[in-house]
Amino acid sequence: MSSEDAAEPGDPAGTGASGTGGESETDHENALQDVIAVDPDDVAQGTVNRLDAHTGDGIRHRAFTCLVFDTDGRILLAQRAPTKRLWDGHWDGTVASHPVEGQSQEEATEQRLEEELGISPDQYDDLRVTDKFEYKRYYPNEGVEWEVCAVLKVTLDDTSLDPDDDEIGGMLWADYEHLHEHPELYRQLRLCPWFEIAMRRDFS
Repeated sequence: MSSEDAAEPGDPAGTGASGTGGESETDHENALQDVIAVDPDDVAQGTVNRLDAHTGDGIRHRAFTCLVFDTDGRILLAQRAPTKRLWDGHWDGTVASHPVEGQSQEEATEQRLEEELGISPDQYDDLRVTDKFEYKRYYPNEGVEWEVCAVLKVTLDDTSLDPDDDEIGGMLWADYEHLHEHPELYRQLRLCPWFEIAMRRDFS
């Protein structure tokens, strides 16, 4: 596992994973959930409040991002809903979240694929972890992501989708290699930072 450079607080180039906005912090749904705190080697250090992990200077915690492909090698980009507290409206490749205590990365990914996109396990048979890295990014005036992030990949035999509007603002299939080689053509999409890191490492 390797570590990505941290962005400074308030750095607009800094970029992370979940939440909804508009409420006070004590009312926010994330205040009712926990994530798994980890050391730099992804060894669990107990659970911490999810909102606490994403505010202030943050708390390093376990996370995942799953890159979803079709049989032609295109990646499914999913836009984060505008109600997300962090990185609202940014495009992810494809889902990102956090396992809960006692849950494997694969189990957590299966759950989020179904909850966010309506993708059931019978649509794929090759879900696997391919990478892991640590990164820290601040989202101006809202919070921070400080994660040891596992990267999983899956190829859909059946690309039927049923997205949850509370999670997904839009969807787009893109040629993965073209996306990496020509970022200027996709800059207007505002890609999520953890996805950009995962993609860069994929082609390095």
